Amino acid sequence: MGADCRYELAQAAYVKLALHALKHPATAVNGLLVGRLVEPSSSPAVVSVIDAVPLSHHPHHLPLLPTLELALTLVEDHFATQGEGLAVVGYYHANPRCDDTDLPPVAKRVGDHIFRYFPRSAVLLVDNKKLEEAVKGKSRDPVAQARFQIFLKYTFKTF
Repeated sequence: MGADCRYELAQAAYVKLALHALKHPATAVNGLLVGRLVEPSSSPAVVSVIDAVPLSHHPHHLPLLPTLELALTLVEDHFATQGEGLAVVGYYHANPRCDDTDLPPVAKRVGDHIFRYFPRSAVLLVDNKKLEEAVKGKSRDPVAQARFQIFLKYTFKTF
């Protein structure tokens, strides 16, 4: 089903998802990752994440399938009109608590749903502890951890 992939996260996407998590530190936040498959024939294939689209900071809104379908459709339509071959390539999530490093079941279901449309989809989980350290200037480590579908192998790099 899956294949080896490398994911490149553009600075704009990285900053957007980090700022979304910082703006709402007491609630779970989530959004879509937008990009394209850059080198499908290479091994590993390269998925370039160009942008992040914040969806919600109220986790009870997103689990509703009609809401998710509408968001996916609107984002896909918006980026399709730009003519750059961009599509939804994944999902990001930040938990409301700093010590919570598990991907919640709803985020896994959203990732599975996106996988149906883009088989090389990724799910990123924002590490709130690393985000807090980065804000304080104590760390320069990436604040998002890759949590991909179980059957995907991955390499993750930011640029």
